[in-house]
Amino acid sequence: MKSRILMLALAAGALGAAVCLAQDPNLGTWKRNEAKSKMPAGLSQNNTVVMEAAGDNIKVTMDGTDKDGKPTHSEWTGKFDGKDYPATGDPNGDTRGYKLINSRTLTFSSKKAGKVTLSGRIVVSRDGKTRTVTTTATDDKGKKVTSVAVYDKQ
Repeated sequence: MKSRILMLALAAGALGAAVCLAQDPNLGTWKRNEAKSKMPAGLSQNNTVVMEAAGDNIKVTMDGTDKDGKPTHSEWTGKFDGKDYPATGDPNGDTRGYKLINSRTLTFSSKKAGKVTLSGRIVVSRDGKTRTVTTTATDDKGKKVTSVAVYDKQ
């Protein structure tokens, strides 16, 4: 009887570990594929994005270049619940919010002083190897511009 209970406990533990280790397809290191991306001139560009678990939150670290080609580095930690959380180093905003639509789709927005400066949608391919980020922002001249950045999982 004790061996049966032990085997059930081990099986339940293994199942629990498998569920906990099932990874969100959004998480990982993503590098922009310049050939597949359509980035208008005059906007900052993220070249590498790292999305990782940070306790019960998600941490997003972005490295890229600003509109003048100077390096940028921004960080955000929060939940994919649509609420605004502080962002550091982001030239487009002081807060950012992500909302999980389904396991492979997120929407997001950045705000500066409470005003939306850019918004978009992130879709991870079914095979989990590609991530497409479509962003709408306002350029320096007040014109709405759309970019499509395609990232490959590293």
